[in-house]
Amino acid sequence: MAAGTLYTYAENWRAYKAQIAAQYSGVHLKVASTPPAFTFGQTNRLPNFLNSFPLGKVPAFQGDDGFCLFESNAIAHYLSTDALRGSTPQASAHILQWVNFADSEIIPPASAWVFPTLGIMQFNKQATEQAKEEVKRMLLVLNQHLNTRTFLVGERVTLADITVVCSLLWIYKQVLEPAFREPYPNVNRWFGTCINQPQFKAVLGEVKLCEKMAQFDAKKFAELQPKKETPSKKEKGGKDAGKQQLQQHHEKKEKKEKKEEKKAASPAEEMDECEAALASEPKTKDPFAHLPKSTFVLDEFKRKYSNEDTLTVALPHFWENFDKEGYSIWYGEYRFPEELAMTFMSCNLITGMFQRLDKLRKNAFASVILFGTNNDSSISGIWVFRGQDLAFSLSEDWQIDYESYNWRKMDVDSEECKTMVKEYFAWEGEFKHVGKPFNQGKVFK
Repeated sequence: MAAGTLYTYAENWRAYKAQIAAQYSGVHLKVASTPPAFTFGQTNRLPNFLNSFPLGKVPAFQGDDGFCLFESNAIAHYLSTDALRGSTPQASAHILQWVNFADSEIIPPASAWVFPTLGIMQFNKQATEQAKEEVKRMLLVLNQHLNTRTFLVGERVTLADITVVCSLLWIYKQVLEPAFREPYPNVNRWFGTCINQPQFKAVLGEVKLCEKMAQFDAKKFAELQPKKETPSKKEKGGKDAGKQQLQQHHEKKEKKEKKEEKKAASPAEEMDECEAALASEPKTKDPFAHLPKSTFVLDEFKRKYSNEDTLTVALPHFWENFDKEGYSIWYGEYRFPEELAMTFMSCNLITGMFQRLDKLRKNAFASVILFGTNNDSSISGIWVFRGQDLAFSLSEDWQIDYESYNWRKMDVDSEECKTMVKEYFAWEGEFKHVGKPFNQGKVFK
């Protein structure tokens, strides 16, 4: 029996996976989550702890026999019975599928939505709205799968159920109010069934579901931010040093303002997500700084595209104002369509790429479409970039995904380009070059 100690902090949903697995398998698991046994931020930084768990992260497991493990999924797997892990190779693979689904499809949007409501992250409207849409898609996948099933894999609780329930725990407690979760009755039924199992209850206690969607609390967020230390006037040179720092600050500010000759923004104007990201890294050189100013205002087109009719307003505005010297249009097609399986997973490839290109938004626009059905789909899109080169090559941060696509620069004066821009921007048309029906689209703006 794999008895041992689990190091964690209180209410760590990742640790819950191991604790619930231990309940099912009958493992004697000691949980060290409070002083003096374990103090998060102190115990996990001590040399003895780091010798066994070099990342210093929790949960971390140490068996009574000295065997050590970090990473919650590995710990939960180790503490499980064969029944929880899957009694056949097929069942084991399906369980692993849902464990990975939880990590890749649930945790990212759930964190982006819930963390601001807990005061852990600053609120960003665009990121939150995007997270809500991703949560809806994820819940729809689960709801369809559970339409004819009591549990995710087989006829009894497995690691798949334990992992996915724990990953969903915070959104069910914080933000999935009744009206939001109502369209997913199969997920709600399954979630309720699981959390009311004795083994779940022994760890989670009574789980109170969200009654009203939690919102960002600016005051709570401010309270949780680390306080900046100010030098004491009593310290040697404190007063003079403070004056010197203030003077240097003003001098640097004046030099910067003269150099940039930039019109000051209104105090009430808020930075969008992209500007905030760039502002947090002031030393990073703008990859487009060498380009002359363009007459085409990309943000203005984006507003037209988002708020007005595409065919009658946004497209005419695009072609009337497009600067072919300052911008270029590219066609990108995913190189490995034979590897695309479920359409929701294919769609997530597009979403993931967009998320990793966040700092490119000010200088690019794209409409990317998934065509076809499960196991017979393709991905392609039209991209508009600042400058005449493929923008991905301008920054190492933008090069993660683009090599998975074939790229072709379009002749902006050609009928082919105008037709493809119209079809991809409007998400309707013949799409003769594709040969598959439209499934769904994503816009990078």
